[in-house]
Amino acid sequence: MRLVAEFTTEPFDVEGTPPAHATGALRAAQEAGLECDFGPLGTQVRGEEALLLPALPGVLAAAFAGGASQVTLQVRRDA
Repeated sequence: MRLVAEFTTEPFDVEGTPPAHATGALRAAQEAGLECDFGPLGTQVRGEEALLLPALPGVLAAAFAGGASQVTLQVRRDA
């Protein structure tokens, strides 16, 4: 089954370059082989369940290593 995960890393600043916690989480998702859509207020990733679910701890770890104070995460079936 295909899944979609959406996550927002905080604190977010929509002006200037994206913060390290946002780009680090994106990079971890890309390196895991997920389809990624990076936006100013969050990132959406897609992939098969067997690929996406095991990738999430690395995405979260990268966000916190990059200075995130909070990560909001939602996961749902891909429509």
